Amino acid sequence: MLTTPLAGHPKRWAILALVLAAECMDLLDSTIVNVAAPTIHDDLHAGASALQWIVGAYALAFAVGLIAGGRLGDRYGRKRLFVIGALGFVAASLASACSFDAAMLIGCRLAQGTAAALLIPQGLGIIRNAFGPEDLGSAFAFFGPVIGLSAVLGPILGGALVSADLLGTGWRLVFLVNLPLGLCAALGAARLMPESRSPSPARLDTAGCLLGAAAMGLLVYPLIEGREEGWPEWCYLMIVASAACFAALLAWSRHVRRAGRVPLVESTIFTRRAYSAGLATIVVFFAGMIGTLLVLTLYLQFGEHFSPIHAGLTLAPFAAGSAGGAVAGAALLVPRIGRRTLQLAALVLGGGTFWLRAVVVAHGLATTSLGLAPAELVLGIGIGMLISPLFDFVLASVEDAEVGSASGVVNAAQQLAGAVGVAVIGTVFFAVLARSGYVAALSRCLLVELGLAPVLVVLTRILPPSPRQGEPAEEVQQAGVGTAEPAAA
Repeated sequence: MLTTPLAGHPKRWAILALVLAAECMDLLDSTIVNVAAPTIHDDLHAGASALQWIVGAYALAFAVGLIAGGRLGDRYGRKRLFVIGALGFVAASLASACSFDAAMLIGCRLAQGTAAALLIPQGLGIIRNAFGPEDLGSAFAFFGPVIGLSAVLGPILGGALVSADLLGTGWRLVFLVNLPLGLCAALGAARLMPESRSPSPARLDTAGCLLGAAAMGLLVYPLIEGREEGWPEWCYLMIVASAACFAALLAWSRHVRRAGRVPLVESTIFTRRAYSAGLATIVVFFAGMIGTLLVLTLYLQFGEHFSPIHAGLTLAPFAAGSAGGAVAGAALLVPRIGRRTLQLAALVLGGGTFWLRAVVVAHGLATTSLGLAPAELVLGIGIGMLISPLFDFVLASVEDAEVGSASGVVNAAQQLAGAVGVAVIGTVFFAVLARSGYVAALSRCLLVELGLAPVLVVLTRILPPSPRQGEPAEEVQQAGVGTAEPAAA
């Protein structure tokens, strides 16, 4: 059983601040790099695929290590893994800022994602261990506003840091900003956090981890590299091998469970139609959203020649709309109309995308920030309405004993979808750009995103009519579940 102190740790609010600092560091790193990407492209002479790797490598490494990171914290101590993850993130951020070419930066981004996979999953367990039952709800209530504020400020902060070019650092400052946050989190945790472990930690399923990593890597690599290589045969063979690895992971998980051990993934969750549909919803939604926001950033800076700060401010309506939509969706609509909130959100998302595409096609490279703002706001509202309650609807389709594994897979799928979205939609953007220019390239990508809206409507119809109620129990902590990230811009 999870052991929560009745009175709570005397420094529990300071501990919460450290966990939130780590969350902010992760969220900012997920948002501000997009705004810096065009400047990185120019400075390091990075090609199209390298630029996609610089953005997507972080999410890929995070997805690969997320569930394993939570299990390691259960076994070896959450405080220990939190400190190691924070220091690793600082080191990888410093190395990213010192990168002298695209290959080095991609390697550092992979290291950042790996460190985040050790760091972020520990937060929930640490908070549950530090707070008594009477304060636990108040502690979790801080996550929403902090994450929302990070989403709003991320693109603006990224643009401001790049445009400031402090001491000639340029884009490197978006990585250096992680250093004070990461060091404060690591040093504060070492001094203040009590150590906590699961009373009965599961042995890490190493073979499952390797199969999962292989499946994800074999999927993302050809999607990014295929276009520049002319889509040779090995690209398709790698995608087939990825599917084989996913199938092998499920088969191995069943074998581990029959042997009386705890697998990395509970294969029974995939037998539930609603859960599988929910997982598909998450993949489709996050792939489309993250990929589209990346190419819009590239369009603004390369096509419209906006400065980084101008581009960041132009993207602010997305985050503002997402924050408003999240409140409307979770607090107002879900209690009244349940699952139909998600379907309505998909329609709003589609309407905003259609409007945004119409503005871009009508005005071309003369499009202004003010002209884009209303459509961005509507699109952001749709994003917020869908993302805020989505995870609870998906988890409502599994049994209590499966919540931990189901939550870990959902969060890993979210990160993997981001990497796939950057790969696929980025590939569409650069392919059309080479033939027809920036307006046609962005228009085609928005058309892809528009086509995903009816897919989301269909998939969300299969979800349970009501979301899962209450906080996930010990199993979620053991899965190493982080907080769902908002729209990254």
